[in-house]
Amino acid sequence: MSRILLLDDEPNVVFALQRLLRRSLPASTKVEGFDNPLQALARTAVVSFDVIVSDFRMPRMNGVEFLGKVRDKQPQAIRMILSATTEVETIMTAINDVEVFRYLTKPWREDELVSCVQLALERAHKNRLERKAVDEMRVRQNDLSAQEAERRRLEEQEPGITHVEWGPNGEVLMPDLDEDPDN
Repeated sequence: MSRILLLDDEPNVVFALQRLLRRSLPASTKVEGFDNPLQALARTAVVSFDVIVSDFRMPRMNGVEFLGKVRDKQPQAIRMILSATTEVETIMTAINDVEVFRYLTKPWREDELVSCVQLALERAHKNRLERKAVDEMRVRQNDLSAQEAERRRLEEQEPGITHVEWGPNGEVLMPDLDEDPDN
């Protein structure tokens, strides 16, 4: 199963993208949409995404800032920007700072957008297979313990699962997903 996260501050754009991708991609591909970058970031703390598509100009944080925070949580996710902004400086910042896979412009052409998302999903799958093969080789060469390889696999599948915050009495503290992660 593949997962895609969509972020745009305009709910109608999110709905249109969801309809297009759900109609065009296999039914096993899960597409989640958000119009709030903080809620989208909170979701990336608990669910691993293969592809993340973000608008650039949004209130609270722009797309490059959002994708930078996502990269810190999920470096394996393929990052894309879909924006009406065609300023060269903005595009260069997106490419250089957060390593976007594609920078697509609004209004989008449906066939082009679907094709780029499919390419991103293929890249994510290929990268996952490569990471698995490298970890298996490192385990065989005793450069990586089997436990560490499993921890990495679990963390990629379920972000945060291997990070537990303990309370003063030994209890497990649950993260506050409604909280702004920067405050």
